[in-house]
This record gives sequence, C-alpha cells and structure tokens, in this order.
Amino acid sequence: MASTYTDLGIELMQTGENAGTWGTKTNANLSLIEQLTGGFATVDIAGSAGSQALTIVDGNTTGTAQQRIIEFTGTITGNRQITIPNDVETFYILKNSTSGAFTVEFKYETGSGSSATFSTTDKGIKIVYASASPDATNPNIVDILGNSSEIALTNNNPIKFQDADNSAFVGIDAPATVSGSYTLTLPAAVGATSHALVTTDGSGTLGFTDTSTFGISTGKSIAMAMIFG
Repeated sequence: MASTYTDLGIELMQTGENAGTWGTKTNANLSLIEQLTGGFATVDIAGSAGSQALTIVDGNTTGTAQQRIIEFTGTITGNRQITIPNDVETFYILKNSTSGAFTVEFKYETGSGSSATFSTTDKGIKIVYASASPDATNPNIVDILGNSSEIALTNNNPIKFQDADNSAFVGIDAPATVSGSYTLTLPAAVGATSHALVTTDGSGTLGFTDTSTFGISTGKSIAMAMIFG
C-alpha cells in the first residue's frame, strides 16, 4: 500500500514500504514538522485586486502554507485574498508588511466560512486558527488576535491579570448586555495625585480630572457615604 499524507503534507508510510529510503523520508518528515511548528517565511503577494493561493506540498518543505509564521510582503494595488486548501487544520501567525492601503484577507480557497482580514491601515499581526470546520465545504478561519493592538476574545470570560504569586487575580469584564460595540482608550500619561479617571471625550478616549473640580472634599465624601450608605 502506498504512503498517505496528512493535510499538512507529512508522509505516513506503510509497513514494508520504502525499503532503503526510510531514513531519507523520515528526515524529510522531521524537517517538515520542525517547519510547521516554528518555521518562518515571507510570501510576496504584490499585485492588483485578486487571489493568491498558499500551497501544501506532500512530503516536502517547499509549500508556502507549511510554515508557522508567514509575513506578507510586496506592493499591493488592490484588495488581496490569500487562500489555503480547505482541509488544512492548524494555526498561523500572520504579519502584514505590504505596501499600499488595501485589505489583505486570509481565507480558505472555497466556501462561505469565516475569514480574517487586515484592514487598509492595519500593518500589524494576526494569530488565526484554520479550523477546517464545520465541514470541508465551508471551513472557518478563527481570528484569535484581531491586530497588533486589539484582542478578539472567543468566549464571554473576563480578561484576568494574576498577582505575583498567582494566588489571586484582577479581572476586567464586559457588561452582560452592550448597546453597540465600543472601545475605551486610556490616557497617554498617568494622572496626578487626587485625579480620577472619570472623563471621556464622547468617543471613548478617557482622561484624568482633578477631583476638586467636582466640589466635593474628602470629608464631605465620607459624610455622604455615612448618610446614604
């Protein structure tokens, strides 16, 4: 029986097959596994609007989709679509280093599954999971890291920050119901003593304000707390 290959091109040899070439084929497999787990490659996607396929080469390390980290380069003059074969299941770290204010979409070669897209101004990094699901016809690309400055969570859990000895954490969570998505942007510098992070410019940018401007002293605040609870 002849060899078969995984969706990422690793050769699965049958018992009694490839007499005298096991060493060569095993070394090729090990090189490919090393590349799949930690390899880096640049792929030139220069061109006008259109699609460009990344490849899987069975039993070989030459496929452009057989890397862990892929950096897209070149000057693009239109929106580009970069595709992978429908049966590929892995995750990628993608970097958009192209020149030109056009989108770069990473998707499966066919179907209506989800994709991950660098916006016209996003020259950052994405971490994506190629799920090969829900089926081979319409597999999904799950965008885990939206871009270099934005994390897209895939569940409803809070973001947690552990303390030094990992005995407790501080979490940040979204409200149970949000009336439209929004982003809060922190100030560019720390506030002064007795400043509070309470102001916004109406577009989500936060700022520090001296609490004395509220006309409530510390003593009055304590008294109000005692009266009103």
